[in-house]
Amino acid sequence: MKPEVGGQYKMSFTNLTTGKSHSFGGEYLELMANQKLRYTAVFDDPNLPGIMQTTVTLKSIWCGVEMHIIQEGIPDMIPIEACYLGWQESLQLLTLLVEPEIRE
Repeated sequence: MKPEVGGQYKMSFTNLTTGKSHSFGGEYLELMANQKLRYTAVFDDPNLPGIMQTTVTLKSIWCGVEMHIIQEGIPDMIPIEACYLGWQESLQLLTLLVEPEIRE
């Protein structure tokens, strides 16, 4: 990963239910600390054509941070519901990493 405008990244994920893996990579288009992240994604699998673009915007609010995520150019083979579920799961797992563990 090279987190700078014009920098690139490469990653893969494995569906633990099916065992199937997908690799993809892309380019960082916009990085604004604590405000905005915009990047592309291209799958290595030819059955998942095109260039996806994801924009994540963050806004401080009185009780935390408001987050908006927009994904565009999702390959037809990927159900939109799978994207929603994937983001929900990712954010739930992120919560486990960043929330303080309060012990009494």
